[in-house]
Amino acid sequence: MGTLLYGTSGTEIAFDDRALAHLQIVITAKLRRREGFIFSWTSAPGAGSGRSAIWLDPSSTLFFRYFGSRPPVINREWIEVLAASSNNPGGLVFTVEPESSTEATPSRS
Repeated sequence: MGTLLYGTSGTEIAFDDRALAHLQIVITAKLRRREGFIFSWTSAPGAGSGRSAIWLDPSSTLFFRYFGSRPPVINREWIEVLAASSNNPGGLVFTVEPESSTEATPSRS
């Protein structure tokens, strides 16, 4: 289970490593373009359910911490789905990986 640490307080947001790698690609692409946006997700029942959201902009302090040592295979379709949501007025909304994907490429570190 990976963790996105947000802000100087180090607020921890848990995602599995595979999901976190995909989020990192989309989030860093937007921040490189100096775009601010909302990022929201639904918490797992064990974490109290409900929705959470944070504001991200180029001044945000982020740390992506992975549990595993190997980078996951990247699903380009999932990247496209997440990137498309990030360009909507509601911001980036985390969604689970599409099942229909047949195109995946290894991540490059």
